[in-house]
Amino acid sequence: MVKSPLQSLQSNVVLILGVGLVLGFVVGNLYTRLNLLEKGGSAGTSGTQGVQGETTGATGDTTQPEAPRELTIKKPDPKKDHWQWSKDAQYVLVEYSDFECPFCGSFAPTVKKLGEDYGDKLGLVYRHFPLSFHPKAMPAALASECVAALGSEDDFWKFHDVVFAKMPAVEISGLADIAADLGLNKAAIQDCIDSAKYKDKVQAQLDEGTTAGIAATPTTVVYDMKTGKSALIEGALPYEQAKKIIDTFMGS
Repeated sequence: MVKSPLQSLQSNVVLILGVGLVLGFVVGNLYTRLNLLEKGGSAGTSGTQGVQGETTGATGDTTQPEAPRELTIKKPDPKKDHWQWSKDAQYVLVEYSDFECPFCGSFAPTVKKLGEDYGDKLGLVYRHFPLSFHPKAMPAALASECVAALGSEDDFWKFHDVVFAKMPAVEISGLADIAADLGLNKAAIQDCIDSAKYKDKVQAQLDEGTTAGIAATPTTVVYDMKTGKSALIEGALPYEQAKKIIDTFMGS
């Protein structure tokens, strides 16, 4: 049957409207997901990124289960890990972090206060987990390893503190300057960064964390050196909530 011009026009309008609705749904869904990714959320979750992302903690959903969740990670090693505080402590905080992650930076003062309050009862380990959508994260991680290698472990932690304190103003081109301010040779540090000498080490920590089930930063694991058991602190939780998880785990 041949359609009249009016019928053809009506059919075309219906078709265009249908296509428009479908495209609108797809674009809206993509926008929502991208927005959540940037804010540290994920579709169907609250406060935790389902694929590699950031956990908001204090700025998102800070609800924690009564019994802390356990996560199986590689046992901390004072000879291989970047270690601060007591090396003889039974309990160690293992933080998987990203130098460009704003929530990691906001969690840093909480971590520092935990170290001050627990004293010799607690150790701290930093492990790299640079997120792919943070362009400064991998270069900063590489720079920190260069600082540790060409300087000292103490220099690593000083570099760590400065970078977190200055982000997001830190530029990739300025990483060697930060090292120089710590008294290290700027040219040697820059050569080390440019060579990506420690990329395999950083990648190995990222892979280890991913295999363990970590998908966002910051993710901190309270690890019992005697039993191998652990408790999970997800996101940049306020001090009291993080402390409650640690106390519950230590008393279990």
